[in-house]
Amino acid sequence: MSHGARVIVGVSGSLNSLTALHRAVDEARAQQAVLVPVLAWTPVGGELSYRAHPCPPLLRAWETAARARLERAFEEAFGGFPVGVEVEPLVIRGDAGPALVHVADRPGDLLVISTGRQGSLQRYLHGSVGRYCLAHARCPVVAVPPSALYTDLRQISRAVDLRELSHAA
Repeated sequence: MSHGARVIVGVSGSLNSLTALHRAVDEARAQQAVLVPVLAWTPVGGELSYRAHPCPPLLRAWETAARARLERAFEEAFGGFPVGVEVEPLVIRGDAGPALVHVADRPGDLLVISTGRQGSLQRYLHGSVGRYCLAHARCPVVAVPPSALYTDLRQISRAVDLRELSHAA
């Protein structure tokens, strides 16, 4: 492995994040760097709600579910952890943008993020993770656009929605 070089990548399990995960693995291989996939999570209802009504067993269940989601992302993307790359997965309680910027804090780090549209509710609740990382990261950032497959799926989904609306009228 290179002298402490790391490739940090945000993983949520979405198709966009799996595209970024593939790019991050390629970057880690090319640089002989450690791959650090990060899945950030917050309690259902948000931190304020949890602080008002804490429930440690529920908190442990949410963290366990987050770990399983990170492992599932690797299963879906590669059939397991990729061969020939050292992987140090992290599950962090917190918002994704600040968590990624916090982890990607060493000289030689590279941060890989997915870009593309997210739902308006998601954007309202959490802001744009990509925009946050680009504005605050202290290391190089690779912004990976959505895959062509994602674009095709969105177009198909819109066409199906329009057909359903026309049949309902």
